[in-house]
Amino acid sequence: MLIRENQELMEKAYLGKYGCSCTDPVMTKRKHNETSCPYRTEFQRDRDRILHSNAFRRLKRKTQVFLSPTGDHYRTRLTHTLEVSQIARIISRGLMLNEDLTEAIALGHDLGHSPFGHSGESALNRICPHGYRHYEQSVRVVDYIEKDGKGLNLTEAVRNGILCHTNKIAETREGNVVRLADRIAYINHDIEDAVRADILKPEDLPAEATDVLGFTKSQRITTLVASIIENGAETIGMDKKIEKAQNILHEFMFQNVYYNPIAKSEEEKAKNLLIKLYKYYIRNIDKLPENYLAIARKYDEYRAVCDYISGMSDGYATDLYKELFVPKEWK
Repeated sequence: MLIRENQELMEKAYLGKYGCSCTDPVMTKRKHNETSCPYRTEFQRDRDRILHSNAFRRLKRKTQVFLSPTGDHYRTRLTHTLEVSQIARIISRGLMLNEDLTEAIALGHDLGHSPFGHSGESALNRICPHGYRHYEQSVRVVDYIEKDGKGLNLTEAVRNGILCHTNKIAETREGNVVRLADRIAYINHDIEDAVRADILKPEDLPAEATDVLGFTKSQRITTLVASIIENGAETIGMDKKIEKAQNILHEFMFQNVYYNPIAKSEEEKAKNLLIKLYKYYIRNIDKLPENYLAIARKYDEYRAVCDYISGMSDGYATDLYKELFVPKEWK
């Protein structure tokens, strides 16, 4: 018996009624047929492809909330992704869902995020005729951009989970777990970063939320995760009282951190930087790297330029802007 076949049998023994099997012919379907791996299940292969992708590595230099923070302990898009993965895996394990599928979706959910976080997303959505939404771009990354345009050829379950992680109901319970884990992670680690940045004090958090969820990050995450597990796998969700408390905290963060003028003081500069880069490459399409020129030939120049800029890290976009638009000293 192959190692993969043995793992498939073990998965069948522990997987609950609502878990997505790694042998499900619909959910493991790929755009291009491949020979099975003798060692890994289909969802394990997807996880590994995402983990080794260029887009995944670039997440370490992409903004989570604070643009290019100088402190070592502020979150980046990469550390956010790892925290989402950890929370989602615990929930899936507790609900007897497919942990490998959950991990693959979680690791891939933000691959298409723009530089400079949601401010970059807003700028590209405003200027690109096709629009720009990071969850759709994440699917473009795994389908058409990675591996010099060949894509990662992921399974349908992983692709759907990535697409639906923000505001849609996924086709699998595992995808819906990641959607909830994403919100749990970013609300609570963004609170911690805001406190570190002196934007908030712990006592500023609304008591109607902390009295239910807990006063510390660990207490809140534990309460939210436990509520989802106790709710069961038939419908992925949480107790209404706890959900209401989380929504209060979510709204508080938008009012006091995500739209805070101190935290967001550099965002307009970041938006203008990306817009200027976008316009430059639309006028000078021949300056794109060859793999993005191939996208321009297949689709159009707007799609290609948006793909190129959205894949940049914060630092790369800033350095490129300086190279193109900031005069250098004469030597």
